[in-house]
Amino acid sequence: MTPEGARLHFQEELSRLEGMALGGLDMVVTALDRAVEALDNQDVELAELVVADDDLIDGRYMEVHQGILSLLATQAPVAGDLRLVAALLHVIKHIERMGDQCVNIAKMVPLDGSDPPTDDEILSRIGRMARVVRSEVSQAKQCFALRDEELAEDLVRQDEEVNRLNRETFRIALDIGDDPDTREWAMHMILVSRCLERIGDNAVDIGEQTAFVVTGLFREFSDASRAAPQ
Repeated sequence: MTPEGARLHFQEELSRLEGMALGGLDMVVTALDRAVEALDNQDVELAELVVADDDLIDGRYMEVHQGILSLLATQAPVAGDLRLVAALLHVIKHIERMGDQCVNIAKMVPLDGSDPPTDDEILSRIGRMARVVRSEVSQAKQCFALRDEELAEDLVRQDEEVNRLNRETFRIALDIGDDPDTREWAMHMILVSRCLERIGDNAVDIGEQTAFVVTGLFREFSDASRAAPQ
């Protein structure tokens, strides 16, 4: 193969691996939708499907990761390609972590039984968090695919709302009352809220990788990873 042919092959394969990695974000959106639906309806079977299907996200992680390593073993990327390679290794790991958080949400479903005591204030915040986080995941895919640094930085704005809702959920749960069953349910919702918050953080991290690919410089978006006090 000529150097020009080898170079073309490398770029085509790298583009294919990027498409596979970003497709993993679609898998996360599906897992998130199912986990939240299972939580809303106390659907244990749907929750079990989320847990089982995490193997698909894990498989996507392994396929992209191994594909990138194999590509590096056979080709010598130039600087711009090397940035993309490094970013994709981070992106696919963040996707795998998002999948794990969806599983953690799904695992809360069977713990509360078929008709648990609930609180409208907590449920409204969890629902809003889920919608914003879903938007973040979709936007993370879009900004990376388009190499849109401005769209990537906009993820911080959405994530600030998620962080606020997470703090509010925590405070409401602490003051939920003395009924043991209600308190147990509220503690589970704190864990769900934390899982959603972590998915949002991983979406912001993908935005940061977008900026790295565009500029060649890695930087954390302002205050994106600052832990606010509960």
